[in-house]
Amino acid sequence: MKTMNKPSLQKAFFLSLGLLCFIGAFAQKYSNRNVNLTVSGTSTLHDWDMKSAQGTCEANFTFNNAGALTGVSGLSFATRAEALKSGHGAMDKNAYKALKTEKYASISYVASSATVSPAGGSEFTVKSTGKLSIAGATVDAEVTATCKVNADKSVTVVGAKKISMKDFNVVPPSFMLGTIKTGNDITLKFDLNLSK
Repeated sequence: MKTMNKPSLQKAFFLSLGLLCFIGAFAQKYSNRNVNLTVSGTSTLHDWDMKSAQGTCEANFTFNNAGALTGVSGLSFATRAEALKSGHGAMDKNAYKALKTEKYASISYVASSATVSPAGGSEFTVKSTGKLSIAGATVDAEVTATCKVNADKSVTVVGAKKISMKDFNVVPPSFMLGTIKTGNDITLKFDLNLSK
């Protein structure tokens, strides 16, 4: 049985160490430092928005030697439903009731896979599939976002997802004894800044 001599063993060790350092330098974990969420919908009276600056997002971004984004894994996002505010207490109260926030406090998304494609310059399109959970119901969802790699190496993630409340067994809230009713479809817009 052939054994490696000491110089060969040292060479193999340093080669392995260098490879690990190379991989570690380009596959890095990011988390949010800024969050802007807007849920937009319609009603029989007027369109409405609920906004939040709270939430937790994490992702592992992989970059090539040129600093271009080539992969995304471990992507997850969560926010407290009651962090969303419309500026109208009565509307918020009815929305929280419809979302069953006393029992299901969070809205979350966990990606199972994601693909990255160039979108021009420092921007990339990320298409992910995963599980979206709202009001205690979880459905398969595809979310598309534009990711921009900034000069300070942070990553800005911007996108929108149209959601049918019926898919989550949520009854669209109504106001003024049912005279004002909200539409079934809402749009969740997100603008996140993530850093190492």
